Amino acid sequence: MAAKLLLKARSKFVDQVNPELLKQILDKLLEDEVLNDQEKNPIHKLMNSNDADAARSLIDVVRKKGDRASGMMIDHIKNLDGNLYDELFPQSTQGAQGPQGTQGAQAAPAPPSEFSDKLIPTTEAFWRQQQMDDDVYPVFKPAKKQRVALLITNIKFQDERRNRRGADKDERNMEKLLSALGYEVVKYTDLTAKEIDEAIIKFSKHPKLTDTDSVFVVIMSHGKRDFVLGVNYREDVCANEKPDEFPIDNICKHLACRALEDKPKVIIIQACRGEDHGSLPVWDGVNQAAADAFQSDSVNLEDDALRFVHQEKDFIFLLSCTPNTVSYRQPDHGSLLIQYVVQVFNTDAHKDDIKELFRKVSKQSEKFQHGNKMQIAITDRCSLMRRFYLFPGI
Repeated sequence: MAAKLLLKARSKFVDQVNPELLKQILDKLLEDEVLNDQEKNPIHKLMNSNDADAARSLIDVVRKKGDRASGMMIDHIKNLDGNLYDELFPQSTQGAQGPQGTQGAQAAPAPPSEFSDKLIPTTEAFWRQQQMDDDVYPVFKPAKKQRVALLITNIKFQDERRNRRGADKDERNMEKLLSALGYEVVKYTDLTAKEIDEAIIKFSKHPKLTDTDSVFVVIMSHGKRDFVLGVNYREDVCANEKPDEFPIDNICKHLACRALEDKPKVIIIQACRGEDHGSLPVWDGVNQAAADAFQSDSVNLEDDALRFVHQEKDFIFLLSCTPNTVSYRQPDHGSLLIQYVVQVFNTDAHKDDIKELFRKVSKQSEKFQHGNKMQIAITDRCSLMRRFYLFPGI
């Protein structure tokens, strides 16, 4: 797809690209290891005599490398010269419009020209450069090999109406991403609130935490304000019975351990079907008439919501949506949040810090709109003291 887009834009690119932009694109592609020196040097020499031939040669070399390389070049054009990007790829802009012409009406992932389907590795030069910056959390190769992450996914509930269809896709996608980033994934499925609490306490004592440079904790379940719900949750609890709810504040409390002091702690919460009008949880299948009406609009989605407050140091939280709103999950593909996280991390984790990655996830989620259905993922109360880069592939 991306290679075809590049081929279609070839003539306009040759006619309109200026020498300075051409040089910047060439440097970016070399930095990304899309091109090597043997491929770059002849193009660079052509720039001294004929810019059009150089542009023609560059686009031909890249598009023949396939969709991934082509997509990276398109992404660089977009970042370096938005006006030229709009001129070359008008179909990409139109593709962000929904069936009624509303921006972002599509719930499907963005066009392949914008995102990589595999994690792009960081260059050694970029890693070395960042290690010299005191405002960047240190990431040393031995510590990177000790990375560990906690992944908790609730899929099947005691009340089968609450089963989270598509959550198995989220679990698989997050485990794949975390593993590619160098994290050993400690995985749990279908836990009660008490078991979630115990899993995090046990994780806080993991032997690798002393040597790791960072941790991820990803929790995906139903939720409501300030809580993630366990698989035995029900609404009709007795007055003296404790509801199956895990307080989100406990994450910070349990991870405030000596082994993780001054280390970034990245928390992602995808909590399904949080609050209806700010109070009661709403579950899959409760309002079948509304579900059928939504289905008739040819969008297959289910929703989530969550919000909380924290103050601890060196934390950053990504929440699936803003307070008292819903976020969406596709039974066939998983939640939109996790799809966006995988897309953005695959494409930009090699060059962006975690705050910028989360900002891009939020920006991507903002594009989703279907009728009055909207979602914006948010970074909540970040207390990171420095920039944290993941440095994939180092």
